[in-house]
Formats: sequence, structure tokens, C-alpha cells
Amino acid sequence: MYLSRFLSIHALWVTVSSVMQPYPLVWGHYDLCKTQIYTEEGKVWDYMACQPESTDMTKYLKVKLDPPDITCGDPPETFCAMGNPYMCNNECDASTPELAHPPELMFDFEGRHPSTFWQSATWKEYPKPLQVNITLSWSKTIELTDNIVITFESGRPDQMILEKSLDYGRTWQPYQYYATDCLDAFHMDPKSVKDLSQHTVLEIICTEEYSTGYTTNSKIIHFEIKDRFAFFAGPRLRNMASLYGQLDTTKKLRDFFTVTDLRIRLLRPAVGEIFVDELHLARYFYAISDIKVRGRCKCNLHATVCVYDNSKLTCECEHNTTGPDCGKCKKNYQGRPWSPGSYLPIPKGTANTCIPSISSIGNPPKFNRIWPNISSLEVSNPKQANVCDNELLHCQNGGTCHNNVRCLCPAAYTGILCEKLRCEEAGSCGSDSGQDAPPHGSPALLLLTTLLGTASPLVF
Repeated sequence: MYLSRFLSIHALWVTVSSVMQPYPLVWGHYDLCKTQIYTEEGKVWDYMACQPESTDMTKYLKVKLDPPDITCGDPPETFCAMGNPYMCNNECDASTPELAHPPELMFDFEGRHPSTFWQSATWKEYPKPLQVNITLSWSKTIELTDNIVITFESGRPDQMILEKSLDYGRTWQPYQYYATDCLDAFHMDPKSVKDLSQHTVLEIICTEEYSTGYTTNSKIIHFEIKDRFAFFAGPRLRNMASLYGQLDTTKKLRDFFTVTDLRIRLLRPAVGEIFVDELHLARYFYAISDIKVRGRCKCNLHATVCVYDNSKLTCECEHNTTGPDCGKCKKNYQGRPWSPGSYLPIPKGTANTCIPSISSIGNPPKFNRIWPNISSLEVSNPKQANVCDNELLHCQNGGTCHNNVRCLCPAAYTGILCEKLRCEEAGSCGSDSGQDAPPHGSPALLLLTTLLGTASPLVF
């Protein structure tokens, strides 16, 4: 019966920032924060979970190298091709733009042009280890949605660790180990993501899959996000409902794909042989032409837009929430503990909106207690009450709001928000009445009843 009253469903995008500067992160799955449903008697607002769209997160990061003077070119030096130690006609010179290889070239847009790349100094101080830490920081919690892909212009390193931080670089934990010989380098048996399962998806592994060879076709290293998603969503990620359900109910799983910082630890450059050729150390260095990190701002399913302004990412919070990650309720909206939004039930999810605090309601409204018009709500201060057109306390069962302060109910219903059957008032609701039982358990109604008082108690 309820569905038959729907005339149309119109989605309103209400979370777009009035000024998007300079880069808004726009729409995505669960991006619908508010829907206005029109019925024969009026309109109803329906709130649901939402999150920003997955996008290229390298546009918003800061990069740091350690040691800071590890980039080649100061002083200028010549480097050689790894496959041919006698082909040494390449020069790195930081003072000449055409010959410089600064860190920002790891993230530039290359298109069809010749590759540009960051490059380290050569291994001229062998046998001292040639080690580099590349730290990518967002100053914001982000959720990874696709594989991390690192493209090397040099050979892929013989030893490397990818690490993550969840506390802005204060502590680090390994994401994955890479080596030509995992047992020798890290005392770990080699594995691939294909060896994992739903139960071991969070296991930290060492892989030899990406650390051998230095030909043109072996320059890329992956950290496989999608392969891990596939354990829950199927090989082609067609069952995303299953994945979202797992992310919703398993905090450790969601945290696994959540970071504030990433760190690439380059421990040993590609040698290509058992021994290092000490006569041609200019062949050994690190060079990275591209790093891809796709993800979205973590907004706890309380925002559709994440704005980049003044070198900072911030969620444009909905559902009466606030904070960089929409991680708390706004002032005067702490009527219940804050909770993240939920992906469930599929497909809309649940907004878990923060509700008004008792102290924020204002002076209690007065009721017209003249029987039988108990459904007409009279208030002494309409601006403070705004009861029946409030996003949380709206007219139910087809009731329509009049001047923001009273619900006009259909013939069969009564109550402040048309929340119960009129037959209850007369004591005539029986098994043969043909009436359905009234709705139960509304926290908003319970709050309203407690605050305002009614001529007769509400039934829940």
C-alpha cells in the first residue's frame, strides 16, 4: 500500500560545496546523502550513507625523501645502462632542467611524451648500502580503492618494503615485502596474493613476483588491492554488495585499506647478477617514472565531497557531523553517540545521522489539548520547534506538515507526528478492525515525547 502512494523519487544532490577550490573530489558509490520522496500527501526526506568518488590521490600528496640529498645531479654525474655497463652517455644535473630528475617527476602527467622520472644518486659508495625512503603523506585519512602501481625507469629493486601509517607517520607497519630472494632478504617464504584467502587476506607477505629482471617489460611493481577485494566480491568484482558488507562488519578489514601515509623503502637496487660489479657502479641506482595511488577521503560515510583547499583535504560533512573525517557530531546534535554511516542495508546504506541534543530543542511547545484534535500541534515558538518538517522528526503515515509546526494526519491516524492509529484513542483497535499495528521504536518520537509531553502517552 505504501509503495502505491509513491508518485516519483527525485534525488537531490545537497552536499556540493558552493565553492569548489581548487579540486573537488566528486561523486561515487553511496554518493546519495539525501533523497526527497514525494507522496500523495506531501514529501519525505530520506537520509542515507554516502562517500566521495575514488580518484587519483597523487594530486593531493606531499613527498619526502630520506636522505634528503639522495636525488642525483648535485654534483652532476654520469650513469650507465644496467644491461650494458659501457653505455654511459646519460647525465644527471640538478642545475639544468632538461637533465634534472626531481621527486615531483614521479607524479607528473606524461601522456605519449618520453618518460620523465625521479632518479637517485648512483651506488658510488658501495659497499655502503644504497637505501632510500620515499614517504607519501596526505595529512588526511584515505581509503585505497585500487592497486598501488610503481613504475621504475631503472630495474626493479632487488629488495623493497611498502609500508603504511594510520597515524600520520608516527608509527609504521609493513604492507608488503619485495625481494629477488625472500628467504635470504627477510627470512620469509615467498608468496603471492593468489595464495591467500578470505581468512588470510590481512596476512603480510613477501613476494618475488616483481623483483627479478630488468627488461622493458619488467618495470612495474603492484600492491594488489583489487585481488584482495576479489576474495569477497568475486573475480571481476561483480558482487560489491558482499564486499561492502564485509567492510561494514569487519573493522580490521576496512582499516587494512585505510592509510594516512605510505612509505616506499628501497633497500637494494637492481643488480641483475649474483655479485655487484664494483668496476661499474654507475649502473646501479633507483629511478621511478610513475606512482599511482587511487582512493577516496575517509569520511565515515558522512560526506559526498572532499575539498582540497590550502594544501589540505577536508570532508564536507553531512548528517549533522563534523571534523576532518566527519568523526563526531556537531554541537547541539549529540542526542545519541556518534556512529559512522553503514553500507547496510544494500544498496542505500544507513546514514546514522546525529540527532539534536535535549538542550538544543528550545522552549517546549504547547499543545492544543482540545479533543479530538490531538494531532494538531500548536507551538509557542515555531522557529525553535520546527517539529514536523525537521529532517529527523517528520510527519509519518502520509501526514502533511503545516507551517512547520503541526502535522495534518489522514483519517486513520493521530498523534504528534501521525505516528499511531486513531482507533487506539477510542480503544476500538481489535483483531477484526482491519487496521495494522502502529509503528514502534522510533528514537526521534521517544525524544520528542520526553521533551514536549503529550496529552496522552505515545504507544511504542
